Amino acid sequence: MSGEHSVMTINLKQANRELWWFGWRYIPLIGFCAPKIRQISEQSLTVSIPHGWRTKNHLGSIYFGALAIGADLAGAFLVFSKAKARGVNANFAFKDVHGEFLKRPEAEVWFTSDDGALIDAMIDESLQSGQRINKTVSVNITCPSLHGDEPMARFKLTLSIKATPKKR
Repeated sequence: MSGEHSVMTINLKQANRELWWFGWRYIPLIGFCAPKIRQISEQSLTVSIPHGWRTKNHLGSIYFGALAIGADLAGAFLVFSKAKARGVNANFAFKDVHGEFLKRPEAEVWFTSDDGALIDAMIDESLQSGQRINKTVSVNITCPSLHGDEPMARFKLTLSIKATPKKR
């Protein structure tokens, strides 16, 4: 299976249903923040979190916890989608997080990770070695309605993946 990458055929409606189900079933706090997948491809994923009473802090900007949830989703949902498309199990978690806060996001925020190729390589390496693989993924946070593509924050998360073939 190593080196063979199934093309992801997931559409946005299906991806958002899967995200909603995952949040409801495993991590209800994700659902509480009402994320929405805006774009998904082989190489990148963009997810948004609205600016509202559930997600903003006492200063009127998106709360740190909501920013962490969005960064987690931008880095992790691509692993989930790629593993599903490739027919493998991928157990994954984040080992650490580093955040750089540049500007207060005072409207809906978008979280983008462009690390699809890195995630494919991690899955390949884990399948070949049978070991857990740790690499850093990057997530850029923007507030398009107020600031276009100007970064509000940047996160670097150490993603840890252990991939195994699905049992038939």
